[in-house]
Amino acid sequence: MALKTSINYSPNFNPNKRGKNEIKFIIFHYTGMKKEKDAINKLTNIQSEVSSHYLIKNNGEIVTLVPDLYIAWHAGKSAWKNHCSLNKNSIGIEISNQGHQFNYTKFSKKQIHSLLKLSKYIIKKYKINPQNILGHSDIAPDRKNDPGEKFPWEYLAKNEISLWHTLEKKYLRNFRKIIIENSSKKIFLKNVFKIGYSQNTKIKKNKLKNEFYIIKAFQRRFRQELINGKIDKECLLISQNLMKVLRLI
Repeated sequence: MALKTSINYSPNFNPNKRGKNEIKFIIFHYTGMKKEKDAINKLTNIQSEVSSHYLIKNNGEIVTLVPDLYIAWHAGKSAWKNHCSLNKNSIGIEISNQGHQFNYTKFSKKQIHSLLKLSKYIIKKYKINPQNILGHSDIAPDRKNDPGEKFPWEYLAKNEISLWHTLEKKYLRNFRKIIIENSSKKIFLKNVFKIGYSQNTKIKKNKLKNEFYIIKAFQRRFRQELINGKIDKECLLISQNLMKVLRLI
């Protein structure tokens, strides 16, 4: 069954079509602008050189900006596992939200309902693995914070969209801010790189700063109550659990 959307085509896409089998990822974004109409104008303005395939408005309306088989310009410089420049292999979904710069707020129930419907449609159509459903900050941790720590990753995972750990929050809180040894920190980093966070996103070849941004991206996704860029025992336990969920150990 076809997905019902309104249409407001953007000129910002590659003219050559791609094959259905090239679409392997869904990338979530927030618009990060004060006014929704300004976000729409930016996504459809040829001078901005920015777009996505879909936009979910504040009222839950789904807007098609770029047809799926064309490459939209939403991911920019990005990496996940052995994939770089994820535009060519992904569907980009923008969700109207002011973002961290302008009083970041929760996403509305109408938006989340539409996001579920749209994501399930895309997953089924292109046979996308739930572990390949990511946030912009996952694939560009040194540049991006979206969709942010108020994005309902756990709820989406319960609806078979994306990835989440199986540990109870009450249990995990006992290990928050518990200092771990350097050897355990290395295990955490090894885990997150196996999960998919890429070492290819280098910040002027500064290893420590690169790791700091990756840690924050991991926390923004999987430990949303505290994003401080510091590896504690809670983060380690979550990473180990995700390794089991993904059957990487």
